Amino acid sequence: MTTVHSGADLPLYDVLGIGFGPSNLALAIALHEHNSAAPQGERLRAAFLEKQPRFGWHRGMLIDDATMQVSFLKDLVTMRDPTSDFSFLCYLSAQGRLVDFLNQKTLFPLRIEFHDYFEWAASRVDHLVEYSSEVVAVRPVTEDGEVRWYDVATRDPAAPGRLTVRRTRTLCVATGLEPHLPPDAALSERVWHNSELLPRVDSLLSTGGQVRRAVVLGAGQSAAEAVDYLHRSFPDAEICSVFSKYGYTPADDSPFANRIFDPEAVDVFFEAPTAVKQSLHDYHRSTNYSVVDMDLIESLSRTMYQEKVQGRQRLRMLNVSRIREVAAGADEVAVTVEFLPTGERAVLASDLLVYATGYQPRRIGGNLGDIAKLCLRDEEDALRVGRDHRVETAPNVAADIYLQGGTEHTHGLTSTLLSTTAVRAGEICASLLARHTSEMRQPDHAVG
Repeated sequence: MTTVHSGADLPLYDVLGIGFGPSNLALAIALHEHNSAAPQGERLRAAFLEKQPRFGWHRGMLIDDATMQVSFLKDLVTMRDPTSDFSFLCYLSAQGRLVDFLNQKTLFPLRIEFHDYFEWAASRVDHLVEYSSEVVAVRPVTEDGEVRWYDVATRDPAAPGRLTVRRTRTLCVATGLEPHLPPDAALSERVWHNSELLPRVDSLLSTGGQVRRAVVLGAGQSAAEAVDYLHRSFPDAEICSVFSKYGYTPADDSPFANRIFDPEAVDVFFEAPTAVKQSLHDYHRSTNYSVVDMDLIESLSRTMYQEKVQGRQRLRMLNVSRIREVAAGADEVAVTVEFLPTGERAVLASDLLVYATGYQPRRIGGNLGDIAKLCLRDEEDALRVGRDHRVETAPNVAADIYLQGGTEHTHGLTSTLLSTTAVRAGEICASLLARHTSEMRQPDHAVG
């Protein structure tokens, strides 16, 4: 395997971001705006590494009529700096749709439109991003017994035998979420996670694949959207929604409950004792987890009733039930469903099984290699993270690691949500500037 550097003399970065979804995109914008206004000696040298060939955010669930569940004002910048020209409103103006959007009288844009906004913003900071750069290793670099830098090795999927190495004083890890699956679940051509919904459905429709019955497991927004989308996409198919609740639970988006997503709520949560943190999480799960927008619940209910009236029921809700066994064959998937009150089981001969079972944060480690060993953990074996989103590390570590995501245990429900993305990016940017002022005033130099 050939190893090359990012430059002939391996230049030193002040910060390297791993992953380039909305969180690190917001940080890239904050750094770009700082660098544009700051004198040369006060600028941060930054780059972001993304394994995808271009910006993409949950592309597999960009259903044409699905809307965002957060206000457009909680975009990449507005909560940090309402005057920024990276706002959603500036995007609308650039696209010539500002008046049209205002006439819709909504706070919640289409999801495909908000994704286009992300792409628009990403294109304006693409000088900071290296796409097709999959991080395969991170190695601490020690001098005089102190970890002062990290060497980050990446590869381009198109040239897997060639590694590029970059050195940095700081990492900002924002690798997003990964699909959560039931134990022993095996994905295949007929068994998917809902993150693949759109491309999989498009492939079936383009090849004329027949779907007589599809089963969706899950009780949250993504599950309900998958049920609705499959029902519309395959007009002759029976769509079975399986969940252990009695019915879909409406999302609690009432004004007082929504205060859990305020920036100030992060301060309250961070300072609270562990037992209070757990209580707050339990009390307010209904704002985000395993809940569905009321409009979609009512739409699905109307569809079921209309089908009953017409005597052709394609939409079935298998409530208070669990999937107990899945046998995937070449031509069908046999899904064994148990009705929990009686223990009665039925086998559904299906063409598709979709796991709409949510997502989980990626654990620090894996491709990040030895740096996980440098991080301190609490009595619950969770990472210790400061209010500025910086991981607490061993005493001999001078190089920093920041996290965007995976910090629900320290920063609350908004850790993985868009609600405080702009504010969090501003906090990390301010922390970076405060901690690296002296280094920024030194000229770049070759190392290694």
